[in-house]
Amino acid sequence: MIRKYIESDIDEILEVWYQASRMAHPFLDADFMGMEKRNIRDVYIPNTSTWVFTDDDLILGFISMMGNEVGAIFVRPDYHGKGIGRQLMDFVSDFHDVMEVEVFERNNVGIAFYHKYGFELIEELIHKETNNKLLRLRYRK
Repeated sequence: MIRKYIESDIDEILEVWYQASRMAHPFLDADFMGMEKRNIRDVYIPNTSTWVFTDDDLILGFISMMGNEVGAIFVRPDYHGKGIGRQLMDFVSDFHDVMEVEVFERNNVGIAFYHKYGFELIEELIHKETNNKLLRLRYRK
């Protein structure tokens, strides 16, 4: 089931984010990950539209949108490949004919997901905090 995020979801969302991030971003150091965890809790989630995918009250994944930008989409690694990410993306695409996202070039899991969904490369950037290459992708219905 997909439902709107509520404040009491934050600890579970952070756990989903951490598990999925460690798998998708092994190249990011612990200091950066700690900073991102604080930013997610204090900055990103309060300022985005976020929905969670639940099963028996367990959050299996979430998506956060900033306008038409996918700010975050994460699924528990042990639930990858079960269509949860696609369901979350389909849900938000009902509200957006065009969506954009930035993904680390070295995030093979994320890039494969976005390409399979139909996102296309529009720009290459450098992530200032980590000096890693970012790919900006766009999806059009």
